[in-house]
Amino acid sequence: MRFSASAPIYLQVMDHIKRAIVSGGLRPGERVESVRALAARYGINLNTMQRACAELEREGLIETRRGVGSFVTEDAARLAALRERLAAELTEEFLARMAALGFTQAETAARLEKEGEQ
Repeated sequence: MRFSASAPIYLQVMDHIKRAIVSGGLRPGERVESVRALAARYGINLNTMQRACAELEREGLIETRRGVGSFVTEDAARLAALRERLAAELTEEFLARMAALGFTQAETAARLEKEGEQ
């Protein structure tokens, strides 16, 4: 994974994991790799990975079971809310970028309609 200088690495890792959860790369109830293994996979400092995992746990997306490991939450409502939040963020970003190019909302909607037909 390539990291951007525009945001803290732990937030970028969290975003990557959230997208994996929403897209099905990590399924509800699935065991998550150890923090050490994740740090190695992402090529980041162990403390940075611990912070990302702690925040994911605080948000209720990962649940740690003492002596067993960490797992993706099976809370369907929480997962649906995450999916909606990520979709809203992408939509807002897209609309803002289209507006910056000079597109009106009507032109943007027409463009999406046209692209959807192809």
